[in-house]
Amino acid sequence: MTRIVGIDPGLTRCGIGIVSTGSGRRVVFEHVEVMRSPADASTPERLLQIGSGIQRLLDGEKPDAIALERVFAQQNLPSVMGVAQISGVVMFLAEQRGIPVALYTPNEVKAQVTGYGSADKAQVTAMVTRLLGLGSPPKPADAADALALAIAHAWHLGRGGTADRLSRALAPGSASETPAQRAWREAEAKAGRRRSGPRA
Repeated sequence: MTRIVGIDPGLTRCGIGIVSTGSGRRVVFEHVEVMRSPADASTPERLLQIGSGIQRLLDGEKPDAIALERVFAQQNLPSVMGVAQISGVVMFLAEQRGIPVALYTPNEVKAQVTGYGSADKAQVTAMVTRLLGLGSPPKPADAADALALAIAHAWHLGRGGTADRLSRALAPGSASETPAQRAWREAEAKAGRRRSGPRA
């Protein structure tokens, strides 16, 4: 069995979902939780609190892979900063332990799990609940999103992919780049051009 950790990164709430998978598309629920940090604490304190929680999970039964939501540059700046900071912590801890990390856009995960890239959170939660045979929907939405990330990566591996091949496929401009990834990259590049444009 392959054990996959899905992480929906955030500084206030960080969703963690763990599934295991064998061959094909069957996924088995293992664990879900949402790690939190107080908004009135300093950023270093908050990173330590959530980072320590992630470290605890990774140092338990070591996962075979981590599926992490890709940061989108057009999000609200304070929000994207927290997402980027936690993503950096996750990548550091994963690399330190030799655990491969795959990045997915929200639309890619929605398309994989629901068949519709613009599905809303309720639809994602409903499908995650159904696919994993859960007695009740995982709450809050960060928990369902984390499990959806893990499921999406489990299905990728079930089609014969590997984390290394996925990383190459996700490289900007690669032949395997999906339309959702291309649109994501172009939006990020456009936002970057606006930020670095001429100043008065």
